[in-house]
Amino acid sequence: MPDGRSGSGRYSHAMARRGSYAKGIAKREEILAVALERVATQGFRRTSIRDIAAAVGLTQAGLLHYFDSKDELWVAVLRRRDDADRAAQWDAPDLASLLAAVVRHNAEVPGLVQLFVNLSAAAATDPEHPAHGYFRERYESSRARMTADFQAMQADGRLRSDLEPEELASALLAVADGLQIQWLYDPTRDMAEHVELVTRLAMAEVTART
Repeated sequence: MPDGRSGSGRYSHAMARRGSYAKGIAKREEILAVALERVATQGFRRTSIRDIAAAVGLTQAGLLHYFDSKDELWVAVLRRRDDADRAAQWDAPDLASLLAAVVRHNAEVPGLVQLFVNLSAAAATDPEHPAHGYFRERYESSRARMTADFQAMQADGRLRSDLEPEELASALLAVADGLQIQWLYDPTRDMAEHVELVTRLAMAEVTART
């Protein structure tokens, strides 16, 4: 039975919905860009949802229409930071060196380090926290990539053969993330230098033989 709408009417309605969806995606991207910039430059604790909302022309309630909660927004900011790090053309011969380069870059954006440390502490102790899945996924994927990289380094003689690649990957991630807490207390500590120290120790036997 005809629905009483012309074909052009249905087309216009579909176009309007697609246009509304596209505007929603664009606004969400704008919110993320502003939130990332604010956290990076003025710090996590000094960045409020109200300030971000005002910067993009929304109320707090309007902003949270695009995210389930403020913690969901912070998780999305971390994911955006990760995307930017992956897209960067880091000058690193392997993943261990890449991790050091990322850590060195993090020292330039202390607000994002604050955000990471705060969310990771909350998410680690509460499986229901919005960030729990993000950190679990992040550690699993990072550990898998680094393990594969270390196995390749062992195969071509660049890494000690008596080390377990997955254990080394876990240890290096622990060093990198743990140093961020120390660095927040004392910004004079060189996080990247300590990450590179672990890598040098792992390669020490190879270096001594060459």
